[in-house]
Amino acid sequence: MPGKPKGGNGRIAIGLVAVAAGMVGLAYASVPLYRVFCSVTGYGGTTQVAAAAPDHAIDRDIFIRFDANISGLPWSFRPAVPQVKVKVGETANIEFIATNHSDRETVGTAVFNVTPDAAGLYFNKIACFCFNQQELKPGETARMGVQFFVSPDMVKDAEMKSVRAITLSYTFFPAEVTARPVADADTANGSNKPL
Repeated sequence: MPGKPKGGNGRIAIGLVAVAAGMVGLAYASVPLYRVFCSVTGYGGTTQVAAAAPDHAIDRDIFIRFDANISGLPWSFRPAVPQVKVKVGETANIEFIATNHSDRETVGTAVFNVTPDAAGLYFNKIACFCFNQQELKPGETARMGVQFFVSPDMVKDAEMKSVRAITLSYTFFPAEVTARPVADADTANGSNKPL
């Protein structure tokens, strides 16, 4: 009676261990890979980061609406203006205002997105308070800046042809205090400015 080939069980065991290790590796890599994918494609309303604005604007107006939310922080948080009208390709500067209503220093970090989701590929931030953790002392109010533009490439996208408004939304969450480089204290890069 023929027997099983020698080493068959060993090969199966090695194969199963390799599959399990691969799955664990993919689980650890999935978050960074997803972030890269969203950053490149604008998927899920993920915005882009730009070093500078384009050298021209297009004669097409678009409204940028602002939404501000807090989760787990004793803060109030709102945009200084509810919306602005800009030309596609035009650089705009706006501010959000946050106040710490507690009796202790708190630190927040902001997550953000834009809607419609497809606009994420064309919404570019040059400077943003969301690039850094924001610390507020007890009772402190700070104005936090965002500098952005909507890429002229948007007009070439058929899906974006009917879009006349984009909503930029932020939500602040508690953050662990980490040491920040001295350069991050520069208010020109969008970090907070006490009132």
